[in-house]
Amino acid sequence: MEFQEFSPSKTGKLHSVSLFFVFVVFVLLLWPSSSLILVQSVSLDLDPHEKASLLIFRVSIQDPNRSLSTWYGSVCSNWTGISCQNPAGRVVSISLSAMNLSGELHPSLCKLASLQFLDFSRNNFSGYIPSCFGALRNLRTLNLSGNRFVGVIPGSLVRLKELRELVMSDNGDLGGVIPHWVGNFSMNLENLDLGFCSFHGELPESLLYLKSLRHLSLEGNNLTGTLRDFQQALIVLNLASNQFSGTLPCFSASRWSLSVLNLAGNSLVGGIPSCMASFEELRHLNLSFNGLRYEISPRLVFSEKLVMLDLSHNDFSGRIPSKISETTEKSGLVLLDLSHNRFSGDIPLKITELKSLQALFLSHNLLTGEIPARIGNLTYLQVIDLSHNALTGSIPLNIVGCFQLLALMLSNNNISGEIQPELDALDSLKILDISNNQISGEIPLTLAGLKSLEIVDISSNNLSGNLNDAITKWSNLKYFSLARNKFSGNLPSWLFKFDKLQMIDYSGNRFSGFIPDDNLNSTRFKDFDAAEEGFAEPTGKAEIKISTAVVAENELSFGYNLLSVIGIDLSDNLLHGEIPEALFRQKNIEYLNLSYNFLEGRLPHLENLPRLKALDLSHNSLSGQVLGNISTPPELTFLSLSHNCFSGIINENKGLGKFPGVLAGNPEVCVESSGSRCDPANLDGKQEKIYQDELVEGPISIWIFCLSAFVSFDFGVLGIFCSARARSYVLQTKA
Repeated sequence: MEFQEFSPSKTGKLHSVSLFFVFVVFVLLLWPSSSLILVQSVSLDLDPHEKASLLIFRVSIQDPNRSLSTWYGSVCSNWTGISCQNPAGRVVSISLSAMNLSGELHPSLCKLASLQFLDFSRNNFSGYIPSCFGALRNLRTLNLSGNRFVGVIPGSLVRLKELRELVMSDNGDLGGVIPHWVGNFSMNLENLDLGFCSFHGELPESLLYLKSLRHLSLEGNNLTGTLRDFQQALIVLNLASNQFSGTLPCFSASRWSLSVLNLAGNSLVGGIPSCMASFEELRHLNLSFNGLRYEISPRLVFSEKLVMLDLSHNDFSGRIPSKISETTEKSGLVLLDLSHNRFSGDIPLKITELKSLQALFLSHNLLTGEIPARIGNLTYLQVIDLSHNALTGSIPLNIVGCFQLLALMLSNNNISGEIQPELDALDSLKILDISNNQISGEIPLTLAGLKSLEIVDISSNNLSGNLNDAITKWSNLKYFSLARNKFSGNLPSWLFKFDKLQMIDYSGNRFSGFIPDDNLNSTRFKDFDAAEEGFAEPTGKAEIKISTAVVAENELSFGYNLLSVIGIDLSDNLLHGEIPEALFRQKNIEYLNLSYNFLEGRLPHLENLPRLKALDLSHNSLSGQVLGNISTPPELTFLSLSHNCFSGIINENKGLGKFPGVLAGNPEVCVESSGSRCDPANLDGKQEKIYQDELVEGPISIWIFCLSAFVSFDFGVLGIFCSARARSYVLQTKA
């Protein structure tokens, strides 16, 4: 019926039906051939000789994940990672990336004469790269990255005239001098990646003039020589982490094409030439870890397409330019790192106009003045690191506008004022480090809202007051230091409540009372694979290494590594009582410092702390007899029990005696050496002398105490009644 509605007449209807019938017949006539083509493309059989070559390769390697278990039969499409070409079934592509394959490459692969694409990346292949690969004359892509190949690049590869991509990065033992022919063996080569290998020597001059080259990455080698200009229109140039010297070229041939320029980690000197601002497409510029110096020219203003600028770890000086790059509402810098230089003066206000900024690193400079009040205008900011400068003033309240903030690092400045309660608006914050400043007041109760906090360091300030249980809301806490402040009161019962805690440092305060044993029965201080490498001796200090990178178009990836031992530091307080036994059953503890308190009792058993590396119980009132052959944890490198009340005889070469000065200041302890022995009678005599001294000194001490109390009372009363205001108050009270 619908068809009739669109047909103007019966004749038209018959004509349409006839045309439809002719079309159906035509399709049916062609169906067998169409079906045959389809079947052929789907069920194409492998060439028998090439099938045999692949099977020889398969049996010669290890395949623990059975990724190549589909390699049977003759249908090419069933073979994992294999593509074939019509009509002969010749193999044109092998893609076996990230399959956990290992072993040496068998030369049988070299018989695949039609092969155009070969990708063995991210496996565990080893041995030498087969020299017969030079016979694969049709090869366009050769990717052997992320393996364990050794030796040098075979000279036979010079015959691969059609090659467009040569990727051999991340083979640590593949090296030698980069072949001189690498820049002229293929006029089609676009991508050369030999990063993170062991190549040395200078760059072949032919690479500077290879017109087809667009992507060159030689990062992480030992290449030397003066950095020279390239004469082709490169898109990516990555020569980071080598030993190139000289000054920065202008790379004029790449002015309109260069998108990524990474020269970090070399020995470049001089300044940044103004011509580098002429790159029209530059998005990533990394010149960090060089010897660049001088002031940055105010004419060096990058385009709004630049999203990452890293000039850190150089020797730049002078003021930070007021304008670093152009910016628009939708584009501009995402990451700016000027840390570890000698920049001075104020933080320029223009930085607060970089609306796209997500990470700002200005640490380890000579910056002065206050943190710009308008920093809260940067609503995309995730990381602020202004530490290790000479900044003054208080933390601007406007900073709560950075509501996506993950890390706020302001340590080692001269910042004063109090912690504002409004900071609870930063509810995404993971890292808060305001240590080594002059901040005063108490911890606001409202900060309980910062439930994402993982690292909190407020040490070395003038903070005071008691701790409230609002802090227990920080359920993700890994590191917490409020050392060297003026906090007081009893240690809270929830001290060890945090499930993910690695390090807690309450040292250098005025905490009193007992060490709580609540929440210690369950194992705290779990092993979170904390990376303690880099610490010569175990200490309570921690280092936070933040890693950021710009991914995709303008997104920031954020991560951090907490370099800290797993431990507790309650030293230099007013604690008393005995050490809870449960504290010495925490199997993952590596560092424990309870020194400079008034703790009593006996030395707890150490064998229940198998990972302990440092223990300091000095300057307390611990007592009891110590045994010379006491067992200590195998990793223990520092032990101090000095200035307590221990007694006993130890050998300087055994047990506790292996630790120099371990029991110094314990008058009833004798240390035996190869040349001297301890006489127990002398120890008894020494104890008797101490007892007699106490008998003599006791009455004298009591007499002096009474006399001083009497004098103090008289002078106190006299002082009160010499004060007119006090005298009036006392008389009124009596009346």
